[in-house]
Amino acid sequence: MQHSRIVGGSTAKRVIACPGSVALVDKMPPSPSSSYANEGTLLHDTIADVLDKNKPPEAFLGRTYEGITLDEDLIERKLRPALAALDQIDPEGRMEYAVESRVGFGDYLPDVFGSTDFLGRIGWRAVVLDWKFGDGIPVGAEENAQLMFYAAAAMRTDATKWVFEGVEEVELIIVQPPSVKRWVTTVERIKAFEGDLKAAVTRALKPDAPLAAGDHCKWCAAKPVCPVMTGAVDRLLATKLDALPVDQIAHYLDQVPLVEDFISGLRALAEQMLTEGKPVGDWKLVPKRATRQWADEDKAVAFLSSVGVEAWGEPKAITPAVADKALKKMKIELPDDLVVAVSSGNTLAPGNDPRPAVLQIGHTLKKAMAKIQ
Repeated sequence: MQHSRIVGGSTAKRVIACPGSVALVDKMPPSPSSSYANEGTLLHDTIADVLDKNKPPEAFLGRTYEGITLDEDLIERKLRPALAALDQIDPEGRMEYAVESRVGFGDYLPDVFGSTDFLGRIGWRAVVLDWKFGDGIPVGAEENAQLMFYAAAAMRTDATKWVFEGVEEVELIIVQPPSVKRWVTTVERIKAFEGDLKAAVTRALKPDAPLAAGDHCKWCAAKPVCPVMTGAVDRLLATKLDALPVDQIAHYLDQVPLVEDFISGLRALAEQMLTEGKPVGDWKLVPKRATRQWADEDKAVAFLSSVGVEAWGEPKAITPAVADKALKKMKIELPDDLVVAVSSGNTLAPGNDPRPAVLQIGHTLKKAMAKIQ
């Protein structure tokens, strides 16, 4: 789904609260995608095709996106509950709708646009719905800036104006299987939001655009370089905790989630830079602690069964650690060739960490190939 570089549905809340974040985020390197994001994209694309082509979800079994495959489990856990939500919203099947519509603000806010998941109309009610297929933080519908952004943009888009013409109310809906969150508002509220958005974008394009911390910082890519955030952290580090009054301790405790988000974002940025071959002082990427796994599960099961050890747990073979414990009681050594030590990934470490840095072969090879070409 395409979104404006200035502001989109998912960033509208942040830009309204912190116009200065637009320039900061624009300086940050692109964030790598994750398996969770790729799964979400696969499910969004599939449910759009299910509705647009009037086909059952099973028609798309085996579809893949960036290594994620649509299987029966995803259909049962995500797509069926999402489709059932539509039956709950429109039990009589009277709704006219459009999926995956590109909407924008035209001359009112040039270069500001986004893509809606679902727009519909039932009688005198407009429906703006967004699919949330992640299992993480629950998302509410009331005063949802992303949905109000889509509603306001759709009202100004020729292809989607029909959804809102003459309506008496606008319903904003978040479908996050298995939950459905609904909030009914007015066209006037959407227009008021649009005015707030325009004012924020106007401020964001100025060199002295203001910065502000808040819960909108959680998803901001610029946390690690934001002067408001870094200044707050510096002040915290300089604070003598044993001299703090009780009310100040309570105030700082309220800031803990914000600081934790900053630290998490800082580590993620450093890891991304090191992965790309960019130095970050003396810091380096090192392998995480390796865990033992079977080199060949079938051979391991065969060996364990041959010496009288129950090789199967639920629902897979027992681990090398469990096997070791059982074998020691029998005074039998576990053959070395049945086990391998595998790291679960890389982690950030200071330069004085004794572990050797991970060699970024892929990035080095890519740079070498670029020079050859």
